[in-house]
Amino acid sequence: MNQTVAKLINEQINKEFYSAYLYLDFANYYAQVGLDGFENWYKVQAQEERDHALLFYQYMQNNNEAVTFEAVAKPEWERGDHMTPLKKALEHEKYVTASIDAIYDAAYEVRDFRTMQTLDWFIKEQGEEEKNASDLITKMELFGGDSKGLYMLNSELKARTYAAPTLVLD
Repeated sequence: MNQTVAKLINEQINKEFYSAYLYLDFANYYAQVGLDGFENWYKVQAQEERDHALLFYQYMQNNNEAVTFEAVAKPEWERGDHMTPLKKALEHEKYVTASIDAIYDAAYEVRDFRTMQTLDWFIKEQGEEEKNASDLITKMELFGGDSKGLYMLNSELKARTYAAPTLVLD
């Protein structure tokens, strides 16, 4: 594997673990304010991000590339109202999308088709992640200002369950 591509994937592993940490912090915020559905949604999201890190990890292992784990930074975000984590999540997902796009670009430059094929799954996944984050913002804008609406939205998010990713790595 091209060393630039390997370095970028290794960095992505650490970014995905940070994402899980960030979403656990969002879950913690919502638990503290009594929105257990939002807490659940972000705990499930944290599990997904951890799995993304492990998929990249496995891809590196399958290609005989060393993985270097860096320290996971403390999530830094300014607490505000209940909308704040939702907007921060969308911003973060766009950052992750740009990072994965940069890996794809590097793989494309060196004609690393196997990595490009693997990244296709992550690119599709990021489209879903950004849409989910955007949809949560829209729902909060529509219903979050009304206590009954917020209660219903919280109940909807409480029903989210974890589903393991379906990417098969070679």
